[in-house]
Amino acid sequence: MTLEQVSEALPSYAKDLKLNLSSVFSQAELTAQQTWGTAVATALASRNSTLYRAIATEAEKTLSPEVLEGAKAAAAIMGMNNIFYRFQHLVGNEKYSTIPTRLRMNVIRTHGASPVDFELWCTAVSAVNGCGQCIIPFEPGKLELLPNHPDGLF
Repeated sequence: MTLEQVSEALPSYAKDLKLNLSSVFSQAELTAQQTWGTAVATALASRNSTLYRAIATEAEKTLSPEVLEGAKAAAAIMGMNNIFYRFQHLVGNEKYSTIPTRLRMNVIRTHGASPVDFELWCTAVSAVNGCGQCIIPFEPGKLELLPNHPDGLF
């Protein structure tokens, strides 16, 4: 299924989603690499294989193989981190935050994309997964790093 077919398959009550799906890929605030990397990472995080395959197929036209792997790595590593840190947050027992995680996270250093893009993808995946604990460390100052960020956005 192509991305256009995915969009066309959306039911009438999801008309706004259909409209937003097309506009998200034509916005000017992110570079093409940031846009498609975010789409790949969040589609993978959504666990919807049809959506992921459609987006990944389109993204391959824009992203290098290394950057595509970096976007997928962001989804994988943050999926793991989001589970761990969201549990810590939701359980409400501070004793859990004193336990060492001992989770390997080598991909954070070896992902093959720019650090700004990788952090953007990690933040987006954390939003999909609802992990505020993982969004907070990535967000400060990120808007100013976006190449096409318009002054006065907020």
